[in-house]
Amino acid sequence: MRRIHFVAILILYSVNAYSGESAFRVASPFTDNMVLQQLSEAPIWGWGTPGTLITLRAGWDIHASARVKPDGSWFLMISTPAAGGPYQVDIHHDDMTLALKNVMIGEVWLCSGQSNMEMPLQGWPPRDSIMNARQEIAASASPDIRFFTVRRTFSASPESTCDGAWVESSPATSPSFSATAYFFGKALHEALHVPIGLVHASWGGTPVEAWTSAEYLSRIERYDTTLQKIRKAAESMGLLDGWLRRFPVIEMRQRRGGDRWRNLDFRDEACFLRTYDDSKWREMALPTTWEKTDVGEFDGAVWFRKKIEIPAEWLHRDLVLELGPVDDIDITFVNGVKIGSHEDEGMWNADRIYEVPRTLVDSTTVQVAVRVIDYQGGGGIYGEAKSMNIHPKDLEKGIPLAGSWKFLPVAEYRGDRFSVMGPEKEQFFTRPRLPIDLSAYLPTTLYNGMIAPIVPYAIRGAIWYQGESNAGNPELYRQLFPLMIRNWRSAFQRGDFPFYYVQIAPFAYDKPTQSEYLREAQLLTMSLNNTGMAVTMDIGNFKNIHPANKQDVGKRLALWALAKTYGQQVSFSGPIYRSMDRVKKSIVLTFDNAGKGLVLKKKESGSGFQIAGEDRVFKDAAVKVQGSRLVVSHPDIKDPVAVRYAFSNTPDATLFNKEGLPASSFRTDDWAR
Repeated sequence: MRRIHFVAILILYSVNAYSGESAFRVASPFTDNMVLQQLSEAPIWGWGTPGTLITLRAGWDIHASARVKPDGSWFLMISTPAAGGPYQVDIHHDDMTLALKNVMIGEVWLCSGQSNMEMPLQGWPPRDSIMNARQEIAASASPDIRFFTVRRTFSASPESTCDGAWVESSPATSPSFSATAYFFGKALHEALHVPIGLVHASWGGTPVEAWTSAEYLSRIERYDTTLQKIRKAAESMGLLDGWLRRFPVIEMRQRRGGDRWRNLDFRDEACFLRTYDDSKWREMALPTTWEKTDVGEFDGAVWFRKKIEIPAEWLHRDLVLELGPVDDIDITFVNGVKIGSHEDEGMWNADRIYEVPRTLVDSTTVQVAVRVIDYQGGGGIYGEAKSMNIHPKDLEKGIPLAGSWKFLPVAEYRGDRFSVMGPEKEQFFTRPRLPIDLSAYLPTTLYNGMIAPIVPYAIRGAIWYQGESNAGNPELYRQLFPLMIRNWRSAFQRGDFPFYYVQIAPFAYDKPTQSEYLREAQLLTMSLNNTGMAVTMDIGNFKNIHPANKQDVGKRLALWALAKTYGQQVSFSGPIYRSMDRVKKSIVLTFDNAGKGLVLKKKESGSGFQIAGEDRVFKDAAVKVQGSRLVVSHPDIKDPVAVRYAFSNTPDATLFNKEGLPASSFRTDDWAR
């Protein structure tokens, strides 16, 4: 039955990919340096000429064969040995042979989520750093740890292929790889002494429903209309793709490091000129993200221009131009001269404050031109209105710049490449519109673009770090997160494979977000079979949603795997609330995973526990540790009925087990917010 189901999946995904081509090829995850799951039935699949015999021989004395089907797809299952290698895998099609070299057999894990999983070992400096990144990168050489990163892409329908290649861990390859995944794999390798393969597919800022298939999301009625629009969009995507193919392309996959976003030629060299004619450009009220305007869901390069009339007494004086934050990259010009830029990743929330030298202030008309590149998420000049102004350097008061600006998109960024339309004839405004603006933030689009192409690659399990983007609706996340896990388990057809995930860390979210309820939804998901949660209550950063300590995140995920998947005797979890009993004027709490006993660490903020009576008014509680139990009370509450621990956006972690692992936040009540 498993083999039949795999073939059905392959046929479904391969119809569009084949399109009558006769070229022999293998699916995206099969490259040199790959890691195959040990002691398993591992699928290998691809495309070729219908009716052709495919034969495979591998270095561990295994062979298999199959005929290419009428739709152009072929599919094999091979038995893998115990961990080892390197091996060579030869796949034959007519007179063609593909040799996959340096293949290892070991443990393979899928690593996915949003920005905290995506965040690379080198970080996103200067704001978002990884603790000890330089030392970690220098020590990352390990040919037995291997990475496959699925290039970011989204799609309205399931794709059969993706871009990516297996590479060995080294100081050259590790900086751009997921830090959380790397530290997870490193911990497994140190404990198991077998090759580790890490398949990384993540995208910052994305919700869980983007990683879930249409088949599974259709089980929740609220998505019916959106799914219908996405299906219609899939039917008309050809129009947009055809339109984009008219333009030159800048491939970004080979551009790495600090110069990645610099010196990009969008054929827009005239747009910053003082005399450029922007009369046919449209207008946008700034500050805003352009996704909130008629531009819609769009990644790429957009020019903004504005003429400002300044007082005569400002002539020949040094000025200061303030734009507020720009998402993500900007180059800013005044009167045709570049006055500043932020062209590194991770600068999306940095205020742009640039000095305008007096030599440029030669007229009472000042022309400002800003080119903004957005490569993911919201784009534009988006801060508060008060953060946009221009004023003399020696004065604080100036001219507000919020309001109408001319704008024109000149390049679209999709699939790690720019389609360069340039400014001539304002081509962007002829761009075909879809029934719904497709993006990585819509339901199903990342499952289609980044998970479907690697199904059904043989994996041991999955790790997941996501939830921040769903913090605004934790009640719905209670449905969506378990649904996605079931979806992936069904797709990969490897039973209830281990699924270990990170509980989001405390962070000062804007009101009305109450992330404690999202953490609760993640806690409740552990009721699903073969799941586990790494708690990060003690290693977050209230002021930065991307905490620097990814070492402990990866290690805590690995502890779950070592204990539950590999049977090692290690402490793998902090205390998890189990039950409560009312004893006189106190509430006694019991916990799972209390280990050798509970530890309550003193904080200036208090114990972290609150207690309430029937009036549902919570008060800071007194807490006593009794081995693996806690006794919670308050002198003014004679008949307590409920306890909460660390139940806010930014709580201090105070409860641990003696093994040093923190407890999850929790509550004993189920009262509505």
